[in-house]
Amino acid sequence: MRIILNLLKMIIRYTVGNFRSFNDKRTLNFEGNGIAELKSNLFSVGKYKLLRSIVIYGANSSGKSNLIKAFERMRELILSSVKLNDSDELDYSPFLLSIENDKEPTFFETVFIQDNFCYRYGFEYNLTEITKEWLFQRKDSKTEKTLFLRTTEGIAVSNEFQEGIGKENSTNNNRLFISLVAQLGGKISKKLMEWFKGYNVISGLDHKDYNGFTTSMLHKKLDGCNESLNLFKTLKLGFKEIKTTESEFNQGQLPKDLPDKIKNRLIKELSGTMQISLNTVHDKYDKNGNVVSTEEFDKDEMESEGTNKLIDLSGPIFDTLSLGKLLIIDELDAKLHPLITAHIINLFNNPKTNQKNAQLLFATHDTNLLSTDIFRRDQIWFTEKDEKEATDLYSLYDFNLPDGSKVRNDTNIEKNYMRGRYGAIPFITN
Repeated sequence: MRIILNLLKMIIRYTVGNFRSFNDKRTLNFEGNGIAELKSNLFSVGKYKLLRSIVIYGANSSGKSNLIKAFERMRELILSSVKLNDSDELDYSPFLLSIENDKEPTFFETVFIQDNFCYRYGFEYNLTEITKEWLFQRKDSKTEKTLFLRTTEGIAVSNEFQEGIGKENSTNNNRLFISLVAQLGGKISKKLMEWFKGYNVISGLDHKDYNGFTTSMLHKKLDGCNESLNLFKTLKLGFKEIKTTESEFNQGQLPKDLPDKIKNRLIKELSGTMQISLNTVHDKYDKNGNVVSTEEFDKDEMESEGTNKLIDLSGPIFDTLSLGKLLIIDELDAKLHPLITAHIINLFNNPKTNQKNAQLLFATHDTNLLSTDIFRRDQIWFTEKDEKEATDLYSLYDFNLPDGSKVRNDTNIEKNYMRGRYGAIPFITN
C-alpha cells in the first residue's frame, strides 16, 4: 500500500502561447467566480476557491486537443530536460500561420499549489534554447517572492532560493534551470518536479496506454482497487465480478499475423516473465433462467469497447482521486454512454467521493453534459478558431451575448450552444 501524505497539490491557472493552434497567450483558470450555483463543485485552499473540474467544448480542429497537448508538452520538457545533450533540439511546435510568430518562442506557465505554497513557474523556448524561465513563490500574502529569473543574458537567483545559488553557469542553453537544480538535490525544485510528475494526461480514444496500470492496481489491490470494483457494480456492466490471473508468458498468445521480426523480439524480451490477465466473470443460466454456474472470459475478447475503456480508465481515475492529483483526458466521452460519463464527472464534483480535492480537466463533444445540474458556468469552457485560424479559449461565465449581457444560470445551455449562441461549433455550408 502507498502512504498517502496530506499534501496540497492543486492547479490554479495554466497559460499557453505560440504553440500549435495557439497564437496569442490564452489562460485556463481553475479559480471559481463569485456565483451561487453548485458550490459543492468548489473547494477552498487558503484564499483560493478552486474548481473540481473543467470541461472543454469546441468544433473539430478548434484547439481542444492542442490545449491538452500543451499540458503534456510542458510536462515532458520539464521531466526530460536533465537528459539533454548540449546540441539536442527542443520539441518546438509554434503557431505556423503567422509570419511574425513562426520563429518566436513558445510560452508555458502554470500557477499551482504544492504543499502550503503557491508557485508560478514558466518558461519560453524555441528550437535550440530556453530564452526565458522564471519561478515565483507566495504564502499567505498577496506579494510574490522572486526565486529566480532567467533570460538569454543569464540567470538571477534570489536569496530566497539558496539551492540555486552557484549553479547559474552550469545550465546549458537548452536545459531548464529548475530541472538542473532538482537533479543536484534542491528541495524546492524537487517538490516542483514532483508536481509535474503527479498529473496525468491520457487519451479517451486509445485506452491501451493505461491498461497495464489498471491491471496492476486490480491485481495487487493497490489504492483505488476497491473503488474500481464498486464502480463496476454500481454501473451494472453485465459481468458479475472481475478477476486477475498471473501466468508465465506464452508465445502462443501473440497474434498469428504479427511480423516475424517483431514476434521474435517480443519472445526474447518476454520469455520467463509473468503476465497478468483480466477476466470478467459472467453467470451461466439454465433454460428457466436460473443461475447454475459461472464462466470466465478475457475482458478484451468478451467485453465491449466501452466496457473495456471504463475498466482501463478506472485505474487513473481512482489513483487521481485517492492522491488528490490532476487528471487530464482528451475525448473522455468516446465509447461511453452519456450517463456513465456524467457519473465519472460526479466522482470529481462530489466532495464525498473526492475528499482529497482532485481535479479533472477533459475535452468532449457530448452536449448532454451541458447542464447547470452538472456544471457551474465557470466550469464550461470553449475553444474556437478566429479569422486567422488561431485558437481562442474562453469560459461560458466570461462570454458576452450580443446585447452585452452575461449567460444566465437558468438558460438552456445545451440548446443555445447547438444553435451557435456561444460560438465554438462547426460551420457547415449548404
